[in-house]
Amino acid sequence: MDNQEETTEKQQGAKIKVIGVGGAGGNAVNRMVEEGVKGVEFFVANTDRQALSSSRVNQHIQLGPKITSGLGAGSDPEVGQKAALESEEEIRNALQGADMIFVTAGMGGGTGTGAAPVISKIAKDLGALTVGVVTRPFKFEGSKRAQFAMTGIAAMKSNVDTLVVISNDNLLSIVDKKTGLKEAFSVADDVLRQGVEGITDTITETGLVNLDLNDVRTVMENQGTAVIGIGSGSGDNAIDEATQAAVASPLLESDITGAKQVLLNIVGGSNLTIFDIQAAADTVAERASNDVNVIFGASIDENFEDKIQVTLIATGIDSEGSPRRQETSHSSSDKTNNQVVDWQDNQVLSNQSSNSSTVDNKSEQDRSSYNQPDFEVFQGGQAPIDHDDDDDDDVPPFLRRNNHR
Repeated sequence: MDNQEETTEKQQGAKIKVIGVGGAGGNAVNRMVEEGVKGVEFFVANTDRQALSSSRVNQHIQLGPKITSGLGAGSDPEVGQKAALESEEEIRNALQGADMIFVTAGMGGGTGTGAAPVISKIAKDLGALTVGVVTRPFKFEGSKRAQFAMTGIAAMKSNVDTLVVISNDNLLSIVDKKTGLKEAFSVADDVLRQGVEGITDTITETGLVNLDLNDVRTVMENQGTAVIGIGSGSGDNAIDEATQAAVASPLLESDITGAKQVLLNIVGGSNLTIFDIQAAADTVAERASNDVNVIFGASIDENFEDKIQVTLIATGIDSEGSPRRQETSHSSSDKTNNQVVDWQDNQVLSNQSSNSSTVDNKSEQDRSSYNQPDFEVFQGGQAPIDHDDDDDDDVPPFLRRNNHR
């Protein structure tokens, strides 16, 4: 059996779907398509019809056409949430049959923040290993977006097996000071891509050390918040440079000390050896807990020559993971009891019917005791929909103005 046949067999063995939600999520998935990420089925979901039409991804889900008329969420997460609830049946049909689903989005805007938790809940209820990969907004994007992001991240964590959170502010330490604003957002999108690709490659790529979905499930099922580190090196000390850079990566929101599980993916040129892999695993184990379980994959990319890239996902840092829901089979007409957010009172709700009208008619008895940050996220009812938004709703307003000039 040649390598191509082996790779095809692996890809057929685990069905992986990636759905980009909102502006940033859609951009990240576009980058994955451009970079030729293999063995994955791509979807983009957005309230903005124009953004969907310009996507490189063929499979589109227009969220909430009745609610938004295809004109975006107006940077209002409540609109994004209701839009996803309106389109639940289409989302379910698209994600049906997947073994593993990635939901990627930028937190802080309207569609990504509001819709991604609903989509994640649907994915997990379908029985798929569900991983969220999201970004926090840059500080300069303002306190309101930061507050929306905090609540959105809390809702995501409640509805996925593992949540990888990347702080855009941390990207500032790895880009040149002359980096333009548009390029900075492009870097953020690319980090989302690397986070997803670093995991999927371990399953879909045939290389020196192969992993399957069960290996990944061991690391990522019911693990709560995860951290991601990406590093590269070249020359004689490439593996040491790459591993140390990944362990100390500014993308890590916290130190990997105490991590119970680490997924390590190593990509190098033809000179990558099994000893390099062992050295990387040893370095990670030294920085994590004594009983850390390091699961790694390694593959060869001839284009890397003497370069090595290390991607690590550390999980089990939280004291508790989110409880996994029992697998259930759904027909296309089934409605899930989606856990959604009350964006006016800043609470995550449970046992809500996925009919969007129930969001308006929620009762105090339906509210969970979920602990949310003590701040006002949204006051004064639903924000007006900005028809000029184009649902670049994960991009700050002043940048949108520049883009429309």
